[in-house]
Amino acid sequence: MDISLETPSRIEPCLLEAVSVGLADLIANLTAAAERLGGRLHPQTAASLADLVRVMNCYYSNLIEGHHTMPRDIERALANDLDGEDSRRNLQIEARAHIRVQRMIDQLFAEGALPEPSSVDFVHWLHREFYADAPEGMLLVEVKGNHLRMEPGAFRTSNEQNVMVGRHIPPDSELVEAFMRHFEQRYRLAQLGKGGRIIAMAAAHHRLNYIHPFPDGNGRVSRLMSHAMGLTAGIGASGLWSVSRGLARGLESRREYKQMMDYADSPRQGDLDGRGNLSQKALVEFVEWFLRICLDQVEFMAGLFELDSLTTRLKNYAEIRSMKPESYPILERVLLLGEMPRGEAERVSGLKERTARQVLSNLVEDGILGSATPKGPVSLRFPSRAVDILFPRLFTDG
Repeated sequence: MDISLETPSRIEPCLLEAVSVGLADLIANLTAAAERLGGRLHPQTAASLADLVRVMNCYYSNLIEGHHTMPRDIERALANDLDGEDSRRNLQIEARAHIRVQRMIDQLFAEGALPEPSSVDFVHWLHREFYADAPEGMLLVEVKGNHLRMEPGAFRTSNEQNVMVGRHIPPDSELVEAFMRHFEQRYRLAQLGKGGRIIAMAAAHHRLNYIHPFPDGNGRVSRLMSHAMGLTAGIGASGLWSVSRGLARGLESRREYKQMMDYADSPRQGDLDGRGNLSQKALVEFVEWFLRICLDQVEFMAGLFELDSLTTRLKNYAEIRSMKPESYPILERVLLLGEMPRGEAERVSGLKERTARQVLSNLVEDGILGSATPKGPVSLRFPSRAVDILFPRLFTDG
């Protein structure tokens, strides 16, 4: 393509010309479901579960990239226990980076300091932070048979970085900056209402990948950006659900994500298909699919975190781990109240002081309970060994 004829309007339409009744209902249902999910657990318990969901988000984001990194390997990476084999070690480093960056996003949002998620500066930051600790080998990418070093946080700028992704030819590298400035302007959430923000989250996910601003890592950046946009749009639910799980699994097939992304690349199909370069019909269908994915995941997580069933699964966990029966009242108390002072173990368990201290110590050694300081109050933790019992089907690839 002659770059003198290529302009940022190539990614139009960026938003929808009209919102159907069905899409409006979908947005309303997603908003309500996210609000219920975010409010059903004690904030301290929700915070511990959000740590687990970050691991899940990372697991499925890796799966989308074709990398099957087991939860226990991700857990080891977070403890800086890295594999000796380079390929497995690199996957652990990527996993650790993903979780670290998502935690930073969540912290910025909690502090009211999260930047505009569609801004050029924020997209630069996501990529730069993701690759901040990457070994040199992870920065070497192959483009048209040549190995090039990728600069973390830097857009494509030179002809040698021009790429082809499947059948799609992204904008010329020399024009990426201009395209991303247009992207920022069109998807600035501050200028949109709540429904518009949710639609923008879905549409921007495709359009960022369509631009393909970086030599590599665009998929990961787009999913982290979508997470940030979901928080800003008010459907983040305290970090208790993951869009990556939905994208990896689809509604009926694991092939859906790739198929829908490819479909949204479609050019305009005649005068009745919008007024932009790309198909308005395809964008509408992509947005609806993406938001159905989001709703499906919010509802799935709500089922897992339903208080009565989670209480039962905690009891099963204590039995399977051969813990004393008095361990369960402690776990239930912590679940309901978020945390418990260590001195409460005697009263809650009904045991004598010394035995109660030992039961509590066993729970902490197991990893199901933890605290910020050696003598501080305890709260729930969710080690990988507990996940299959407490949250069945959480880590599955369908």
